[in-house]
Amino acid sequence: MSGSFGGEGGRCFLGFLDESWKNDSRTNDKKNNKEKTANEEIIISFRWETKIDDEEEESADFVDILLQVQKENKSGFKVEMDSIKAIIMDMFSAGTDTTSTLLEWTMNELMRNPKTLRKLRDEVRQVTEGKSDVTEDDLEHMPYLAAVIKESLRLHSPVPLLPREAIKDTKVLGYDVAAGTQVFVCPWAISRDPTIWENPEEFQPERFLDSSVDYKGLHFRLIPFGAGRRGCPGITFTKVVNELALARMLFHFEFSLPNGTKPEDLDMDEALGITVRRKFPLLVVASPRI
Repeated sequence: MSGSFGGEGGRCFLGFLDESWKNDSRTNDKKNNKEKTANEEIIISFRWETKIDDEEEESADFVDILLQVQKENKSGFKVEMDSIKAIIMDMFSAGTDTTSTLLEWTMNELMRNPKTLRKLRDEVRQVTEGKSDVTEDDLEHMPYLAAVIKESLRLHSPVPLLPREAIKDTKVLGYDVAAGTQVFVCPWAISRDPTIWENPEEFQPERFLDSSVDYKGLHFRLIPFGAGRRGCPGITFTKVVNELALARMLFHFEFSLPNGTKPEDLDMDEALGITVRRKFPLLVVASPRI
């Protein structure tokens, strides 16, 4: 199966998405195209003007690397500026909403499970003892942090449905699927299947501490980013960004619920859309660490 997400194929039960996209397209195309072009030109122009020198190679960021690949052309495959713009905008559009959604759900689960929050906070601060901040190098020494992110992805896959299209006639679980048929895989349901997971509705990061199960597409019981050649190319980016952001939050702040709210009273309602967000924003009190 290959990836595809046309509005027609999903109209029967995803009509609200189809109409939403059409309305946005009719009313916002011109405005969005102008803003997109302006943003892209600003990003690329700025990076060329502030481009790193050879001696600063270790501090190169994502855009620096793309521009360097284009300049050196070592592979013999020419990277056009339009391709660089597209990749950068993909990172912004696909990486911001999913990342913020995952972090909010993770904090939601941690606030509902104070023991887990304390255990994770203690790990972060023990690994970074004597330091002024958390660095990317510290993450490899935080197994419980990785387990927390995995468990959050299991319960709260940012994307509710993974669209695929059958490239030939096939049979799935006894059903005939014709070539060209759109199929939607639901990682949300798979991750809560009691035949696969013990106590699937409970937030238990410990289940991943002695497990090889990961979300990189090799274990089909956990596929928040899909799998195969159409899997999300930003898995590594997502892992680092979310782990680093969460670790730094717990390093610098103490978190509590406002107005005497009890952990068990936290709202868990979901708002369905392109991503599965909380229906109502999570409110917590962040106090600077003393």
